[in-house]
Amino acid sequence: MKPGKMAVPGGAGKSAATGGTAKAVAAGGAGNKFYEEPIDPYMPKAGNRGYRVSRYELDLTYKVASNRLSGKAIITAATTQTRNKFAFDLSQTLAVSKVTVNGSRAAKYTHQNGKLTITPAQKIPSGGALSVTVQYSGTPKPVRGPWGEVGWEELSEGALVASQPNGAASWFPCDDHPSSKASYQISVTTDSPYHVVANGALVRKQIRASHTTWVYEQSEPMATYLATVQIGHYERRRVADNTSVPMHAVLPQRLRTRFDHDFGRQPKMMETFIRLFGPYPFADYTVVVTDDELEIPVESQGISVFGANHCDGRRGSERLVAHELAHQWFGNSLTLGAWRDIWLHEGFACYAEWLWAENSGGPTAREIAVQVHRTQSGLPYDLVLGDPGPTLMFDDRVYKRGALTVHALRTELGDDNFFALLHRWTAKHRYGTVTTEDFTDLAAHFADHSLRPLWDGWLFDRNLPALRDGA
Repeated sequence: MKPGKMAVPGGAGKSAATGGTAKAVAAGGAGNKFYEEPIDPYMPKAGNRGYRVSRYELDLTYKVASNRLSGKAIITAATTQTRNKFAFDLSQTLAVSKVTVNGSRAAKYTHQNGKLTITPAQKIPSGGALSVTVQYSGTPKPVRGPWGEVGWEELSEGALVASQPNGAASWFPCDDHPSSKASYQISVTTDSPYHVVANGALVRKQIRASHTTWVYEQSEPMATYLATVQIGHYERRRVADNTSVPMHAVLPQRLRTRFDHDFGRQPKMMETFIRLFGPYPFADYTVVVTDDELEIPVESQGISVFGANHCDGRRGSERLVAHELAHQWFGNSLTLGAWRDIWLHEGFACYAEWLWAENSGGPTAREIAVQVHRTQSGLPYDLVLGDPGPTLMFDDRVYKRGALTVHALRTELGDDNFFALLHRWTAKHRYGTVTTEDFTDLAAHFADHSLRPLWDGWLFDRNLPALRDGA
């Protein structure tokens, strides 16, 4: 991301303008076109029907100097309906040159309004195998929308991908909705001086003349917006050798001393969150610090990305370090099934900031909650936390009210039951998609009385409830 430009929502809330309404048109039978309801009313242009993706294999070549991307995407899916056509999300800045379906000769396709619509030579029955290969190239740019610019972004020297909520289509064809989770192989070939990071384990690195190919395998299911590629003049090193989870830093050499101080308590933070939330859900954890400044950091699966400005030598961004790490549990392993439930990501990650403060010699979560509640009480009461609408879904009040809701639940249940609930929550839905109803139903098993008044007040009333005595 260019210096001064804003990263996507994730590290701190931002108000946003509402998006327009889209009409998704699909063919249900020969000559029978009909309007379909959007996959998600918060994001009516994203996501598609008729199939379920199980794997993406992305073979990318990127020229840093010219910001030129060439790609081949192999998408493996199973059909859920018998249809004439299938659509994928793909930005118009990328031109498609060839499409094949199930190994056949080139298939017919159209690419309009951010949708790559493919017509197989023969109908594929419901439950059938769907393997689509797409060859494409172009100058990738972020997707511009109500939440700013998200997706593939040039850095001064390299590139950054931060796709929340709908920027994945800026660099590969996909079913761009968080409920659509799949495994990935991401191969990136670029100029040899550059270091490439992507999700998962580095399974192969091959140097050929002036180019290097980096191949990453992400085996755990991942939402499209969490897929990432980071390219820069970076060094990679192990952060600590005495942690239960391997932790790495990828950053410019010039920032190493500041990083060691600013992120120095991260291994302790990891162990604290494992104790409070349950086992870390992935094989390792990597922090990328870009050479450019970013307004806010952002999470992706197994990776968090910070700007050079977050290494200030004073631990000035430590609460954000905690926030992004917590997203590995709340958002990356457990991913919302609909964007209206965004509080399940941001409320828990924000509360993790308070828990870290409480467990590292800072103020208690109660003390922070009282202060935050006082501030929130002076803000407009025009937000319903459990369904904030696309306009307000990344508003800072979703983060803060979400954290207050989590704290109110903790007060209601008591610490033993509350943290037992969190352990059960992260274990039961590991690598899955979740809803607010899933959480409230599970929480009921940890209470000896109805929690309905708590949920009604905190999640579904515009007014800000009072903190209970002792909260």
